[in-house]
Amino acid sequence: MTRAFLIVMDSVGCGGAPDAADFGDAGANTLGHIAEACAEGRAEQGRSGPLHMPNLDALGLGAAIELACGLKPPGLGARPKGRWGTATEVSRGKDTPSGHWELAGVPVPWDWTYFPDTKPAFPPDLVALVCKLAGTDGILGNCHASGVPIIAEHCEAHLKTGWPICYTSADSVFQIAAHEEAFGLERLLKLCADLAPHLHAMKVGRVIARPFTGGVGNFKRTANRRDFAIAPPAPTLLDWAHAAGRATHAVGKIGDIFSMQGVGKLWKGKSDLDLFDHLDRLLIEAEPGSLTFANFVEFDSLYGHLRDVAGYARALEWFDARAGQFLARLAPGDLAIFTADHGNDPTWRGTEHTRERVPVLCAGVGQGAIGHCGFVDVAASVAAHLGLAAQGVGRSFL
Repeated sequence: MTRAFLIVMDSVGCGGAPDAADFGDAGANTLGHIAEACAEGRAEQGRSGPLHMPNLDALGLGAAIELACGLKPPGLGARPKGRWGTATEVSRGKDTPSGHWELAGVPVPWDWTYFPDTKPAFPPDLVALVCKLAGTDGILGNCHASGVPIIAEHCEAHLKTGWPICYTSADSVFQIAAHEEAFGLERLLKLCADLAPHLHAMKVGRVIARPFTGGVGNFKRTANRRDFAIAPPAPTLLDWAHAAGRATHAVGKIGDIFSMQGVGKLWKGKSDLDLFDHLDRLLIEAEPGSLTFANFVEFDSLYGHLRDVAGYARALEWFDARAGQFLARLAPGDLAIFTADHGNDPTWRGTEHTRERVPVLCAGVGQGAIGHCGFVDVAASVAAHLGLAAQGVGRSFL
């Protein structure tokens, strides 16, 4: 019986979203701009030369970028040997849940609640609730911010007062950073869990715990991040497989993103390296007919938001090398799809996600162009490969 591996490279967009201007992202292109920066010698830290991704390029990565936006990316010009195309999102968001749910067959049927880019960003009643649940007299932050700078700004005050550092972004999200020892990891997780139902009722997509250790000038965010996400509004690809009696494996953030719905076994790690080790092991151990759904977050969290072009390029090249080893060991009948959930162009203004099309690269199902498809078509295609009953609005491109 066939198996499927759906692998999301978090934020690895390829430009060309037809509604990018609506999000202030007209011209954003994560992969294209990284490839150009590498070719021009502007991404030499820890690596050198044109972007080197021969394995995913052989599946059709360079061709997908050109299809998405018209750019011929330097260094990515292989003749595709896999099934390849690009996917366009319809959900009105450029965030993690929207992208993943839609890839799993369920577009978001509502408008997310976003907090204004003002200071303060949060309404007084919400601040009061956070203080009540945290047992503090106030909060720090209360603004739009990126995680590392906001911790740097408020680390000293947090350690003195014990007040949680609360911030948001262009996504529908409420994030709380706190020190694992001084504030307490379990206390932070409980605060986020207790706050999540209130924010979910407001249609805020996620409450995110952002623990860190260390002190002023030498703090470090830890791997104990946890997302408390609103549940998907309808059964997803994971549910379809689970309901059919198939084994389902969630690697990385997938369990959090889908509120564990349809997840049989969850595999987490401290880094993307750990997660790829899980993926390699599942290539051996995953059951016939199973679905493995994986998210690799560090492109987004470590390099996209921090606008680190060279770091993003290093991560892409590392991932491509591991992907080549993975692809060489696919069993007959296995399907592997490499795709993304949104963009996060490290050359773009600001520190937020960017609205982009995403590549769809398929191994194990022959070769040829898919063309433009929808995010939901990815779910329909995986379902068709696994012989699951068709659900949702997507159409298989296999």
